[in-house]
Amino acid sequence: MADRPAPSARSAYRVFRTITTRWLDNDIYGHMNNVVHYSLFDSAVNAWLIENGILDIHGGERIGMVVETGCRYFAELAYPDMVSAGLRVARIGTSSVRYEIGLFRNHSDEAAAEGFFVHVYVDRASRRPMPLPEGFRKILSTIAGDPPPS
Repeated sequence: MADRPAPSARSAYRVFRTITTRWLDNDIYGHMNNVVHYSLFDSAVNAWLIENGILDIHGGERIGMVVETGCRYFAELAYPDMVSAGLRVARIGTSSVRYEIGLFRNHSDEAAAEGFFVHVYVDRASRRPMPLPEGFRKILSTIAGDPPPS
């Protein structure tokens, strides 16, 4: 059996957003339900895209469709934790982007969960893949790869 990967440190991510957990995020076992992790991933990525002017959720011609996703859990998260979602871009393709997200509990330097998802950017009307424009790529590249040295 292969060794289980260790959780990443905060320094492995390029940008962060703080997300408040909610009472309803906990499940009957007293921790945040696994589906909430995916919601946090989606919220962190899309908020960053909107804030950087490359996603218009209401009227843009291009939208991102999730085609692949995954998550590895290392430690529990629960209400009333504060979560820092670290974000980086692992790969920029012709019409796709692989985003990687780390969820950090309160002030922990070690990820409680790490996940990814791949967006394929498509025409809103036809749902056919569209090549990423140069401006979009340029903004994505600001959080691509390894973070700058501290």
